[in-house]
Amino acid sequence: MEAQGYTWKDREGTERDILDILIQDYQMNSARIRVWVNPDMNDYLNGYMNAEKAAELAVRASSKGMRIMLTLHYSDSWADPGQQNKPKAWQQLSFSQLVNAVHDHTVSVMETMKAHGITPEWVQVGNETDHGMLWDDGKASEHMDQYAALVSAGHQAVKSVSPVTQTLVHVSNGYDQQLFQWNIGGLMEHGAAFDVLGMSLYPEQGESTAKVKQLMANAEHMAASYGKSIIISEIGMDYNLPEECRAFVHALNHEIKTMPEGKGLGVFYWEPQAPPGYNNGYNKGAWQTDGRPSIALEGFLE
Repeated sequence: MEAQGYTWKDREGTERDILDILIQDYQMNSARIRVWVNPDMNDYLNGYMNAEKAAELAVRASSKGMRIMLTLHYSDSWADPGQQNKPKAWQQLSFSQLVNAVHDHTVSVMETMKAHGITPEWVQVGNETDHGMLWDDGKASEHMDQYAALVSAGHQAVKSVSPVTQTLVHVSNGYDQQLFQWNIGGLMEHGAAFDVLGMSLYPEQGESTAKVKQLMANAEHMAASYGKSIIISEIGMDYNLPEECRAFVHALNHEIKTMPEGKGLGVFYWEPQAPPGYNNGYNKGAWQTDGRPSIALEGFLE
């Protein structure tokens, strides 16, 4: 966004470094950074974030005391529940070659981080892999075993470079226990290796209280069933619902922090710095059109 010319103001209207605002004013202590395999470096919305750019941003955030989560999409652009496209360079690979490509790419990203003095706290192996990853080979409804093998390849690659880094599997709609039971249960049945379970939650107007309760019931069930800690990897609400979003953020943050046995590790707001309409119409960031933060972010303050 900075490459596009964006700047940010604090609540008083003073222009400041976006990370300083998030850290000093809203107590954020971790940065979640996406990594694509071979993105279009001239496309600031749907590309740009390769391993080197991610490392530069990680250094900047780490220098300010933030912990780092990497989100490996294993794609040249966005991977999410509706699309898990293979990188162009991987499209003709056999499955065994694809597993090796996941391993090698992950090692390369981790080595790039290491060369910049960065040890990520967490690495997501895939992004919102509700239906698997690297379709069609890793499509969970057709090849749960292969999805599990791809997850394990990423996990093992992370650990080979940084044994202390925790790996995540990230699934959207954290309130949907049936989805999680099928996805995570399937991975576990096929021996997938990973450390932490990530969830997303994007409530619509009037849904937030109920959705938090549903997510927490699911989170506690998953933690008890599989022994995994929980991170909320993404949250957001429409920018024109700041009061409800503030209450939502506060409630969810509190519930995650107070999970039994310390199983709740934290909450990430996705693209809090995004103004209304960013990236062709995304309206669930937490910045206003006047360049100041929404009161939604006050939900992170105790």
